Amino acid sequence: MSKTNLIGEFECKLDQKGRVILPANLKKQIAPEAKDMFVINRGFENCLVLYPMNEWTSISAEINQLNLYNRKNRNFARYFYRGATELTLDASSRLLLPKTLMNYAGIGKEVILFAFSNRIEVWAKDKYEQLMTDEPEDFAALAEEVMGKPERTEDIDDVP
Repeated sequence: MSKTNLIGEFECKLDQKGRVILPANLKKQIAPEAKDMFVINRGFENCLVLYPMNEWTSISAEINQLNLYNRKNRNFARYFYRGATELTLDASSRLLLPKTLMNYAGIGKEVILFAFSNRIEVWAKDKYEQLMTDEPEDFAALAEEVMGKPERTEDIDDVP
């Protein structure tokens, strides 16, 4: 199984039935193993997360390894799986978004599909624009904190 590495930001409109067309540039990035099947669920910050089926299977396997006798693990699993729904692309490359999940995310007519790593976040356009407007004051400092490698702490005198 290949590791998915999705990328891109796509502005889309929903039709009256709540269907969104998966953009061609995004569709071609989906691994053939997904077989045009996806799972969508609630994400963080009130967005939805769309996983190609091959990625969902991998993530589910990891979550299913959690010790469910541990309360935190049970709570995490419940919230992670809450609202999870299988979706299949139709002949017109459309996905029908569940109404309950659309309500959770505040999605109306316009969405942003934000693809990164192994997932596609589905955002109400206004919420996504607000999130991107609220960029951290010092993105460089955030990048250093999250991605920076620990500096060597040995004393210069200790080096031969």
